[in-house]
Amino acid sequence: MIRRREFLVSSVAALGGAVAPAKLFAQTSNYPKRPIRMVVPFAPGGGVDVFARLIAEKLKELKNYTVVVDNRGGANGTIGGVAVKQAEPDGYTVLFSAGTHVMARAVMKAPPYDPITDFTPIARAGEAPMLLVMAPQHTEKTITEIVASAKKDPNKWTFATSALGAPGHLAIIAFNKLADLNLTIVPYRGTSPGLTDVAAGNVQLMIDPVLALLPMARGGAVKAVAMTSAKRSNLAPDIPTAAESGMPGLDYSSWYGVWGPKGMPADLVTTLNASVNDAVKALADSGQLAKIGIEPAAETPKQFEDFGRDYLARGTELLKSAHFEPM
Repeated sequence: MIRRREFLVSSVAALGGAVAPAKLFAQTSNYPKRPIRMVVPFAPGGGVDVFARLIAEKLKELKNYTVVVDNRGGANGTIGGVAVKQAEPDGYTVLFSAGTHVMARAVMKAPPYDPITDFTPIARAGEAPMLLVMAPQHTEKTITEIVASAKKDPNKWTFATSALGAPGHLAIIAFNKLADLNLTIVPYRGTSPGLTDVAAGNVQLMIDPVLALLPMARGGAVKAVAMTSAKRSNLAPDIPTAAESGMPGLDYSSWYGVWGPKGMPADLVTTLNASVNDAVKALADSGQLAKIGIEPAAETPKQFEDFGRDYLARGTELLKSAHFEPM
């Protein structure tokens, strides 16, 4: 015979299991009832930040969502990642980042989380070609000329990267491999501080998304050398591809996505996925994405999860082939 106390405990547990889905549905159907915090794990002004703010504005316009962008730069993007990992999985705190996020496990000796299993993939928002820029005082015009100069005196050439494991960082490693060089790579707390040092001549080269680097290149603060894409960008058709500039095989893009804390309810993930996809489509239809060189993406959460796992595997293989040591 079941004792009365055990029966009451079992009954309450069963009742809780029956009530929870209904409560969860009510929360999802009324979502959002307050502002959503979108954490960008880099300094303001970089490619991730620019795209995040465009999506936040479009979500307000289309869905009447209030989205507050919260820049939490530092620790290779993991300070912002930790803030999201520790948040409640209720859809009111999300991470907007780039491929940098999933690469944390491969570039850090002791990452504060597993970027795949400790987060909920929500939506991949888009991708963009990247641009190789050079400090303005250098006279080289092509990758061929840069490589020739660097082979003569490699100590005079240093790369800036927005973060270890960022798409630009992987492209730089590929550059070194293709050129048979081992130029020093200096990580920064985002694109803007690294780009500032390139403009000042403190470092000589940088590869990062075109939307973040092109304005300073157009203004003459840095020199645009080549696009790391298979074809020229409509955003800057005058800038040659890496192959045209002397480095066939340097074909890398940046990409962007939205993640939530682990354990988000499936219907809430579906709601957010549809909202982000709608916002990205509207931005593409209006021409706003073309203006900053971004190609829209529209994937299910499962497709995004598979993409992230595959990207991590390919990126890890590239790092190993270059004998990269996690820091």
